[in-house]
Amino acid sequence: MKRGEKVKLIVQPKYAFGDKGKEATDGFPSIPPNSVLNVELELVSFKPVIDVTGDSKVFKKILKEGEGALVANEGAAVTISYIAWLEDGTVFERKGVDGGQPLEFITDEEQVIPGLDRAAATMKKGEQALLTICPEYGFGSVVAERDLAVVPPSSNLVYEVEMLDFVKEKAPWELNNQEKIEAAGKKKEEGNILFKDGNYQRAGKKYDKAVDYVSEDGLFQDDEQKQIKALRISCWLNGAACSLKLSDFWGAIQLCSKVLDFESYNVKALYRRAQAYMKTSDLISAEMDIKKALEADPQNREVKLLQKTLRQLQVESNKRDAKLFTNMFAQMSKGSSMPVKKLKVEIAEPEKSEEAAATERECVAEPSTPSEDRMAVDQS
Repeated sequence: MKRGEKVKLIVQPKYAFGDKGKEATDGFPSIPPNSVLNVELELVSFKPVIDVTGDSKVFKKILKEGEGALVANEGAAVTISYIAWLEDGTVFERKGVDGGQPLEFITDEEQVIPGLDRAAATMKKGEQALLTICPEYGFGSVVAERDLAVVPPSSNLVYEVEMLDFVKEKAPWELNNQEKIEAAGKKKEEGNILFKDGNYQRAGKKYDKAVDYVSEDGLFQDDEQKQIKALRISCWLNGAACSLKLSDFWGAIQLCSKVLDFESYNVKALYRRAQAYMKTSDLISAEMDIKKALEADPQNREVKLLQKTLRQLQVESNKRDAKLFTNMFAQMSKGSSMPVKKLKVEIAEPEKSEEAAATERECVAEPSTPSEDRMAVDQS
């Protein structure tokens, strides 16, 4: 129904009071069992409720519509006022009310709790909303000391928020070429800082944003193409490093493949894609990337160490395959009524060089951590 709409409803018993009926209450007569109801209904008003995070853990009920169509996006500088309380009504924080100073922050920078951050990025100027925030998007399982009260662990929170003002982060199409290159470089540096701090999720997002600024080849002059190519490749490589840290191996493969479309012998891209292939048990693809990387840089220590790990994984994989085939033939022999010759399954191993033989004698369980100067996140 729309606001102000009037309708007449005919409601069958199973959607009304069923075979039990309803007793007389508040001056209204009783309703016999199995009664069909006639209802005249008018929708006077309603408050839209939005699932901000898509998992039903942060809801926004709009109390007052904002101005225009623009909302504060990720990276916007916002100014809000709010009152925040617990489910039992205990107010633990006020900002910008009763003469207090409003709160200013940049969205998507972890400057406030995630639920408030995500909701603010959906609000229009002048909009007033009631937020209900689950602990996962609030203060989590820790005690939080706020201005007016202590928030217990795992508390549900309620915020009544007004968006006073915001300045959106400029989109790539709003910038000239030099501004795009500068913005991309800035996002990359922010990503590098986050990576060093171990915040790989946010670092990856920064690298993605950096690439967005320099994603259109045709808009840049010839003298700028070299800069944007270097920025893209650097951000894709760093993004792949984030994906590996987050166990997003397919994401790492995709980002490294983008680099290799431009530079087919980029050692970092081959190295990181080989790591991802090994984690997904694609040992054949990993071996191809490692061989290619060693063709480009035969003395690369990190790639050689990864090759040792790959050989160990291949030996283990061959042993598993041998056991699988032995068990399979044994089952076939038992289940067949005809005499079946027993087959001896052996895995022929290729001749090994002295270096390869020495490699297998080493106990390598996981890829070694790349050294800072060779395979680290690109700071240039």
